[in-house]
Amino acid sequence: MSTSLEQAIAYRFVDASLLRTALTHRSHGSPHNERLEFLGDSILDAVIARQLYERFPRISEGDMSRLRANLVRQDTLYQLALSIPLGDHLRLGEGELKSGGASRASILADALEAVFGAVWLDGGFDGVDRVIVRLYENLFAEIVPGKSLKDAKTCLQEYLQGRRLPLPKYALAGTGGEAHAQLFTVVCEIDCLRIRTEGQGGSRRAAEQLAAERVLEKLQADG
Repeated sequence: MSTSLEQAIAYRFVDASLLRTALTHRSHGSPHNERLEFLGDSILDAVIARQLYERFPRISEGDMSRLRANLVRQDTLYQLALSIPLGDHLRLGEGELKSGGASRASILADALEAVFGAVWLDGGFDGVDRVIVRLYENLFAEIVPGKSLKDAKTCLQEYLQGRRLPLPKYALAGTGGEAHAQLFTVVCEIDCLRIRTEGQGGSRRAAEQLAAERVLEKLQADG
């Protein structure tokens, strides 16, 4: 089952039923992937923590915690799931299929964690470690020690608070795109500064981050 997915993650299951369960959403029936997701979530935390510890010996515990939080958040998992692409292999109920569940960020992120849990049960820690490290290699390569690890929304909030200005307002402006690649558009407004930006992303969170990043760019350009 799902030989192309096994090729994408560079892992061949001994027990194919584990992969089948990992790809089964509860809307499709039982056994479904929620228990495997629970396992995968914990395993992912452990693998990412170890990689950060070994790859970046000079960064602090606090910075490692922030990096890990960013690497295991839903939007990161969603983007990794799209790259496989995991949605092509999901087993969903009819209602979820019709509503575009195969491209929903939460479903894809949870399913990827479930796959990690399934690999751990099938091939042990070494097996899942190789799968996760391979998927995350490009993200590890982008990490620059010493660079601010705070996300754009946090940086914007701190900038405004430091100047005793009102916090930004985020509003969902719309959704669009094909069912397999839905896009969210979010508006970020700071009325007192007369700034309004838009951001688009595969999830509302990602769109908010991009909108906040564009506000920061405007503020930097204005000096």
